Amino acid sequence: MRKACLALLLAASVSPALAQDKTFDLKVSHWVPASHPLQKSLEDWVAAVNKDSGGTITGKVFPAQQLGKAFDHYDMARDGIADVTYVNPGYQPGRFPIIGAGELPFLISDAKGGSMGLDAWYRKYAEKEMKDVKYCLAFVHSPSSFHSRTKKIVNPEDVKGMKIRPAHATMANFVTSLGGTNVQSSAPEVRDIIERGVADGVTFPWGSLVLFGIDKVTKYDMEAPLYTTTFVFVINKDKYNAMSDKQKAAIDKNCTVEMAGAVGEHWGKFEDAGIAKVKAESSHEVYKLTPEQIAAWKKAAEPLVKTWGDGAKKAGANPDAALAELKASLKKYNALAE
Repeated sequence: MRKACLALLLAASVSPALAQDKTFDLKVSHWVPASHPLQKSLEDWVAAVNKDSGGTITGKVFPAQQLGKAFDHYDMARDGIADVTYVNPGYQPGRFPIIGAGELPFLISDAKGGSMGLDAWYRKYAEKEMKDVKYCLAFVHSPSSFHSRTKKIVNPEDVKGMKIRPAHATMANFVTSLGGTNVQSSAPEVRDIIERGVADGVTFPWGSLVLFGIDKVTKYDMEAPLYTTTFVFVINKDKYNAMSDKQKAAIDKNCTVEMAGAVGEHWGKFEDAGIAKVKAESSHEVYKLTPEQIAAWKKAAEPLVKTWGDGAKKAGANPDAALAELKASLKKYNALAE
C-alpha cells in the first residue's frame, strides 16, 4: 500500500513537468510567394517563439497557398488545417466588418506606425469579431493606389466602366460607387486576370506589384496614398489552449503591438522600395495627383465611412466611437494621414 501511495505521489509530482516539456511543431501558413518579406517575418516570429519557449515550440512556414487558398486562411486556423495563418479580412466582405476601418481611404500614412495603431486599437474588437481563433496581431502595408493597363486613372470618374480587382471589401465598395465593376481574385491571380483582359486594373502596393509580375501587364500608376490593407496573424485555439502557461507566455510575448510594428515596418520598406523600381521601367507612367484631384478623391470616398459604420454597428460596435478610437491610436503612433 505504501509503495502504491509513493508511486501516485511521484506521478503527481512528475506530470506537471511532463506537461511543460511537451513539444509543439506549428504549421504556419501564408499565401504569398516565399520571396515576399512576409516569409522572413513569419520565420523570425517562429524563431522568437522557439527561443522564448525554451525550444519546446518549433514551426515550419508554408508559403504560396501550399496548405490552402488565400481566401480560406481564417477558417484553416479555426479548423486546425494550419496552426498559425496570415489572413486578409477584407477578402471576405461582411465577415469582419470592424477591422475594415483600417481599409478606409486616406486614413493611415505609414506601415510601421499604422500597424501599431491598428493593432493596439483592434485588440478589444478581435474578441468579438474573431472569437473562434486566438488573435495574435494586425498590421498594414504601405499606403497604395491604382495601377491600370488600359486607361490612366486621375479623377474618381475615370473608374466608371472599368473592371478593377480591388484589394479588399472597402475598395470593392469604392469601385462600385464610382461606376466600376469588381473582379475578385487573390493576389497571386492578379497578373493572369489583367493579362487575359478579365480586369483592366488593380489596387495594389508597389513592391508586390513587381514581385507578382503585375508590372509586366500594367502601364499607368497613380502615386497617391489612397488606401491600406489590413492583415492579421491568427492561431488555432485548441493548439494554443493545449500549451503550458510558459508556452502560452512565449506566444503572447510575440503577439504584441511592438511585433505588429516590426512586421509592418519590414513589409513597408519592401513596398516603398517598389516605387523606384516601377518608375525605372520605361513602359510605365507613374503620376502624382494635384491637391484638387486629391480633394476630389477624398470627397468621393466619404460615403465609405457610413458603409463601414453600418457594418460595424451590425457587428455590435459603436462606429463613431470606434473610428474616433482608431484615429487616436494612429495619431499616438504618428500614422494618422493628414
